[in-house]
Amino acid sequence: MQYTSLTADEFAALDGLADWRYVLGAIHASYRAGSFPAATALAATIAAAAEAAQHHPDIDIRYPDRVHVVLSTHAAGGLTTLDAEVARTFTSIAADAGATSEATAAQAIEFAIDTMDASRILPFWAAVLGYRDVGGSLVDPLRIGPPMWFQQMDEPRPERDRFHVDISVPHDVAQARVAAALAAGGTLMTDKFARSWWVLADADGNEACVCTWQDR
Repeated sequence: MQYTSLTADEFAALDGLADWRYVLGAIHASYRAGSFPAATALAATIAAAAEAAQHHPDIDIRYPDRVHVVLSTHAAGGLTTLDAEVARTFTSIAADAGATSEATAAQAIEFAIDTMDASRILPFWAAVLGYRDVGGSLVDPLRIGPPMWFQQMDEPRPERDRFHVDISVPHDVAQARVAAALAAGGTLMTDKFARSWWVLADADGNEACVCTWQDR
């Protein structure tokens, strides 16, 4: 099977993929099918097309009628031209089924812990979550729960939480998400890394980062 790797910028420049958003190393599409039976039928048709292409997505069906599809090329460790090709096929299938795209619904959550010594605490988190170590990050072997990664610190940060949440969203959602969090009582800790990420905190100082693929 022939394919070449794609960066997020290269993917964003492609035509015919308006239903899809690049989030955290994969492309996501969300559809409203109109009913739960229609959602399961759409997922089955997408699954059949994936089997024919021998390129399989993760598919999630949620009541009342949502279908969420995630594509990446596991052998390449990221996004490729094969994903773009198959995504176009899925887009056509969804259109034929009369499904409505909700492209900006995509997001991915990561938990991050600031630490001086990841090797000291990683085994605990792997055991308590039932996750496995993949290159120093922890992932759910079922690919359902959010991954966890460990941020190396040069010195302790006793004045800050060591635990924060990364929320990766479509690039065209990020500023609205930040604005909503600030309106809900949050504080902007820094935007010097934007558009890659904004660091926010709640009223107790617990931190979260809103992240996109841009300017990485």
